[in-house]
Amino acid sequence: MSPARAVDAVRDAFIAHARGEWTMPPKVYVTNYPAGDFRAMPALGAGHALLKWVTSFPGNPARGLPTVAGLVLVSDASNGTLRAVLDAGSVTALRTGAAAVLAAETLGRADAETAAVIGAGVNGRATARTFAARGHEVVLWDVDESRARGVADELGAGVAQSLADALAADLVATVTPGHDVVIGDRTLFEGQHVSLMGADGPGKAEMAGAELARARLFCDDWKQASHGGELAHAVEDGLVTEADVTPLGRVLAGEAAGRESAAEITAFDSTGLAIQDLAIALAALEAAGDLSGLPLLDL
Repeated sequence: MSPARAVDAVRDAFIAHARGEWTMPPKVYVTNYPAGDFRAMPALGAGHALLKWVTSFPGNPARGLPTVAGLVLVSDASNGTLRAVLDAGSVTALRTGAAAVLAAETLGRADAETAAVIGAGVNGRATARTFAARGHEVVLWDVDESRARGVADELGAGVAQSLADALAADLVATVTPGHDVVIGDRTLFEGQHVSLMGADGPGKAEMAGAELARARLFCDDWKQASHGGELAHAVEDGLVTEADVTPLGRVLAGEAAGRESAAEITAFDSTGLAIQDLAIALAALEAAGDLSGLPLLDL
């Protein structure tokens, strides 16, 4: 699937969810910390039901295993028959890259040119690939310089000389395990946008709470973000309330304002939504000619 198709699918899913046309019960975590966790993520939309059973084990690469693994099951919602079984890692990478770039293009300045991806793992690679495919000049930075260099060479991208250089880009996407803050206090400049993709579970954070308070805030889903996403710490500390945060889907649906000035710092907290997985899965079925004439979305 091309990055452009993935971005279009995820955009449509955000809009359908904002309008109440697609439903998504809360994500369920089965934790085995500090090793990692399991997640069960259901969704319903466009005549199909989905269940994603996926893991996140940050220490796995050192063992030669993927950080993210699992399955995505897609069923016909009219009769319950199983339509497809997909690799969760591939679906996750596609929708993570699509959501990061969609948020950056929606909330970034109109004249934004440069993009940086912090974290060069599987999902970081997908994000950089999506930025590049959308015509953005992109650089990568990773604590493992050789990993960043390998992805950059593969994609024809650049490598930032330092974390500070990466954080100077117009559009920034952080795609790390979320165990360490990479955006500290007073780090971002006026007019920047950051897509925070790594803090997708309890106890994780990529951006300091005080720095979050400087930004105009957006999220994929308030309930998830406020309890297990980037915003959770700021919410606990009383720095952020629901009134301070706008769901990206409402912006895309034309129901809420996005960036309101060139000087604003905008930040998007992504926890990962099952509706995004459903959008990617249905686009895959569509590409395979296996949707039997059903429209992907009815917007």
